[in-house]
Parts: sequence; C-alpha cells; structure tokens
Amino acid sequence: MTGPTSEPFEGTPGARHGARFTAVVTRPAGQSADLLARLAAEGIDTLEFPLIAIGPAEDEAPLREAFASLDRYALVVFVSPNAVDQAFARYGAIWPHALPIGVVGPGSVAALARHGVVAPAWRVISPAAASSDDEAARFDSEALFAAIEATLGERALEGKRVLIVRGDGGREWLAERLREAGAEVQPVAAYRRIVPEPSIAAWDRVHALLGGKRHVWLVTSSEGVRNLDELAREHLTAGELAALKRAPLVTPHPRIAETARGLGFDSITVSGAGDERIVRALRAAVPAAAHPAAEPAVQVHPDVKPVSTNPAHSRMTDSNDSNNTSPQRGATAPLPPGSSSVPPVNAPFTPYEALKLRRSASGPLLWFVVVVIACAAGVGGFALNRKVTRMDERLAQRQQANDAQTAELRVKTDQAVATVHQMDSQIAQLEGKLADAQNAQQALAQQYADLARNRDDWTLAEVGQMLSSASEQLQLTGNTQLALFALQSADQRLAASDGAQALAVRKAIAQDIDKLKAAPSTDLTGLGIKLDNAIDAVDSLPLAGEAPVAHAKPQAPKPADTAKLAAATGEPRWKVWLQSFASGIGHQLTSLVQVRRIDNADAMLVAPDQGYFVRQNVKLRLLSARISLLSRNQAALKSDLHAADAALARYFDNASKQTQNVRDLVKQVDAGSAAVELPNLNTSLQAVRQYRSRG
Repeated sequence: MTGPTSEPFEGTPGARHGARFTAVVTRPAGQSADLLARLAAEGIDTLEFPLIAIGPAEDEAPLREAFASLDRYALVVFVSPNAVDQAFARYGAIWPHALPIGVVGPGSVAALARHGVVAPAWRVISPAAASSDDEAARFDSEALFAAIEATLGERALEGKRVLIVRGDGGREWLAERLREAGAEVQPVAAYRRIVPEPSIAAWDRVHALLGGKRHVWLVTSSEGVRNLDELAREHLTAGELAALKRAPLVTPHPRIAETARGLGFDSITVSGAGDERIVRALRAAVPAAAHPAAEPAVQVHPDVKPVSTNPAHSRMTDSNDSNNTSPQRGATAPLPPGSSSVPPVNAPFTPYEALKLRRSASGPLLWFVVVVIACAAGVGGFALNRKVTRMDERLAQRQQANDAQTAELRVKTDQAVATVHQMDSQIAQLEGKLADAQNAQQALAQQYADLARNRDDWTLAEVGQMLSSASEQLQLTGNTQLALFALQSADQRLAASDGAQALAVRKAIAQDIDKLKAAPSTDLTGLGIKLDNAIDAVDSLPLAGEAPVAHAKPQAPKPADTAKLAAATGEPRWKVWLQSFASGIGHQLTSLVQVRRIDNADAMLVAPDQGYFVRQNVKLRLLSARISLLSRNQAALKSDLHAADAALARYFDNASKQTQNVRDLVKQVDAGSAAVELPNLNTSLQAVRQYRSRG
C-alpha cells in the first residue's frame, strides 16, 4: 500500500523488504488462516478476495454409497484438501487401516491429519516432499501417479477398484492413467465449485489497489484465474482491467500460470506448493513492481534554487538529461542504473544551466520521445505476446503429436505382445504334436517288437491287455456286463490255442466269469437319483421348531337338557345346570391347548437364520454320500448316510410328510448300497502274469 500511513517503522518485518504492500488472497473463504498468519508476521497487508466458493455436491448418493462400502476398493484418492474436508465432514467414519489413501500435496496431507488419518498408522501416498530449497517440487496428478506406482508397484492395481474423490468436473488425466494400468476407476463428486460474488467493501479495496497501490495477487487454481477474469470484466473499468493484467500474479503450479498467461496476465511467478514457498514468491514478485529503490535525498547547490519539488518533474528532468548525449558545458555524464540523476553538490551548476534544464524538461521533445517509447513498448509487447501464443500453440501441437505417437506405439506394443503370445501358443502346440509323434513312434516300435514274437505270445499279450482294460472299467464304472463281455472275448481268443499255459489262463477266466454272473446287480444310477431327490427336498423341510401349529378353536359338547337330567338323577336342577356349565368350560379350555413332544431340546434352540446352516450341512452329507456311492467307498457312504439321517431326525419335524419321504429315500439308498462292492478279475490277471514270467 502507498501513502505515508503504510510505510513500516524501522525494525518491523515489512521494513526489511521495502515499502509495505497488499497480498490479495483468493482461496475459498476459511481456508487461508495459516497463510494469513504468515503474511501478517512478515508485515504484509492482506485482502481476502475468494474467487471460488465450495458447496455440497448436487448428488451426494454416489459418495455416500462409496463410503458405505470402502472394503471394495484397493485405493482411495483425494484430489484436494476440499475433497478431504467435504467427504469426511459428511460421511467421515473410522478409516480402515489397510486401505491406502492417495493425495496430491501437503495441503491434503494436513487435511487428513485434521480428521485423524496420519501416517504411519494409515498408509498415505503422496508425491515426495522436496527439500526447502527445491523450488521446482511438483505436487500434481502426474507426481501422484508416479508415487502410487513407486509405492504399490506398476501392476498392483490391475483388476482392482480405485475410488477418486473430487469436485464436480476436473482433470481426467489420473483416472485415464489408472485405467490404462488395469484398474477399475470410479470418480465421485464430494463438492461443487461456485463462482462467488465478492462484497462491495472488497470491490472498493480492489479499486483502490488497482488505482496505483502496491499489491500482488495469489491465485491457487486455474478455475480461480478464469473466475477472476470473468468478475473483472463485469466490475472493472477498462483502465482497471489493464492494471489488473499488469499486476504481479503468484500461482503454485505451472498449469495455473499457463491459464493466466492465456487470459492476458503479464507478470506471473510460479511458487510451488506450500505456504512457505508462496510467502517467498509473494515477496519476490513485488520488488520489480511494488518495491522500488528508495530515492536518495537531493542536495541542491546553494547558488541555485530547486527547480521543482514534484518527484514526477524531477524524474522527467533526469530522464531528459540521461537521453542527452551531446557534450554541453556543465552537463553531467550518463549515470549508471540505480544511481541518482541529481548532480553532486560540488559540481559546477550555474543558474543558466538550471534554467536550460528546466526549459528542456518541459519541451515537446521529451513528450515525443515518451510517446515513441510507449508505442514501441506496446508494439513489442503485442509482438512478444503473439510470439508466446504461437509458441504455446506449437507446444500444444507437439504435445498432441507426441500423445498420438505414444498411443500408436502403445497399440503396436500391444499387438507385438499379442503376436508373441500367439507364437508361444503355436510353439506349445507344435511341441505337443511332436511329443504325440514321439509317443506314436514308440508305440509303433513296440508293436513291431510284439509282431516279432510267436503267435501264442501275441495272443496272450492281447488277452492281457483286454483283461487289464476290463478290470479298470469294472472298478471305475461298475459295469459287470462290459467286463463279462471282455472275459468272454478273451476266452474265445484263447480257444484257438492248444497250449497248456493257455488252458490254465482259460480256467482262470472261467472262474472270473462265474463270479461276475453270480454278482448281484446294483442300480447305481437309481441310487444316485434318489440321493439327488433327497438333496433337492432338504430346503423345503420344516425344522422341529418351525412345524405349523393348527389354529385352535374352543369346542364344547352340546349342552344337555337339565330338566331331563335332573329328573333322571334326582338332583336339583340348579346343581345339574352348574355341573353342565363347569364341564363345558373345562372342555373348551382343554381344546385350546395342544401338547407336542420334542425329544431333542437342541432343535428348539435353532434360530431361523441358523436353519440355513443346518440344511446346508445335511445337503453336504448327502452330496458326500453320492460321491462315495459313485466311487464305491462303502465305509464313507454308510457314515454319510447315517449322519444325514441322524440330522434329519434330530433337527427336522418328523411328523411332516416331507421329512418322512426324505428319510425313506436315505434308508432306501442305505439298504440298496449293501452290494456296492464288486468282484475283481485278479484270478485271470494273475494267470496271465504267471505265463509272461515263465516265458
């Protein structure tokens, strides 16, 4: 600020940096307390001029649903401190320690700390904080994505869900990179940004600052820069708007600086994240425009009266002298930058020369030079702005071209990877075919070796193969008819041989044929169907505590004729009527009461939600019994059937017809599975092995 009242006293923080100035802080209301305290400690005047207002999201249902099921996500990202505060203020709860949190910068880390989420108790992922002298530290989506990959791994989020909590709208860069990494990204809005309407008092101070007072603007978001430009066009004059575009502007990120430069702001300083860097940048941005060097006191020769006490007039005079390069008597040489243009006290300075300087200062030549310089500066600034704009356009085009090349390379890489996978599968298929060919070659070699034997050896080998296959099929499928057919075929093949050993093998085969014919047939398919029907009916069986109770109604016999009854018994009529009335009441009371007997007290303690587990246990027993039936495991089959029947009798209503039917099916399977054990063909196989060993 300017004026005598704004000059700091010697020894205050403002005195160390020249004249005091005003920092216009445009953060949302209530979010600049620490920064304002730092600026006040530095002796810097402040003006809160919010350019963004934070309001609740238009639809809060997605965020509420996401916070209600945080266990579905592998990572939650908060894009700003506003997202942290708004989300925790509405749906904040005890945050799961195992769920990582990603934040962009130190402001979001501090916001999490305000809500009790602090590392290392919680896993907070943020870009690595740079050292205090590193002004190029980045806190943005790119740095956060690099930190996530460095912390969790490049493919750690593949196939997992990631929740991004942000405001309405915003950049999609981070979400796109996470999707490319294989993650399923769900962005939700925790708040919405509103363009505020500053108060009249705030606009009055802005008008005063743009009128020539020393100040600097702090804008912390690209949307804030756009809102400032929009509000300025509505409330400022053309001169004030031009002064605003020339005013020093401090931003924490290069992207905000690009937005401001595109809107016509000239003096932009990128500070980096953190209040300490912002304060240093505010002090550094002001000296060129708001901290001019203190003008030294002017000493005038005793013989010459001061030309003018107006500082502007003195500056014009100094300017005229510095532009005059012709050697004149009594004229001073051009002074170095930053030194005073007033001649020394001991220099020869006559009244004539003072009058000449005074006339030259007010001459038209100075004004002409000033106009020419102003025009040149304007043309140069316009050309420089056009050049910068063209450079930005070229950079944008190059960036687009690079993105297109990157996408093309990514597509080609994916195609190459797919081609490699396809070639690997083809090689695997060729290796499989080669193995099959080798096996076939070995089989052919074995066949050639077998053909070289005599006729009896070949016949016995063929019979042995048939008996081995029949034995395996008999044990796997229980098909006695197929095994019997194989034995009969083997006996027919051996009938053509008259050797003694072949006769011994035929005797063994005849014994196995008799065992197969005498073996009882077991309908495994029918038993399996009965078990399937029992399993399907378990879900509809009533538990012992769920048996329906018929609605009881009071019943009483038809009242007898008291007159006839009294005449027959010889008792008084009133006594007969009273006995009949008492008997009717007692009969009605007994008709309202039903007595049921449940031998197992645990069945009454089964809650309705526990009935589901009881039924599932019974079904698992029956399924295990079915597997044991098909695998011919007699001991396991009996055990599972008895356990299932005991559970049905213990926990279900045995008076129900459905329960009785299921128990009957279980008992039928238990009774029909007594003959599951099938005979074997060991006698025939042993005879064939003895023949081969002798041979």
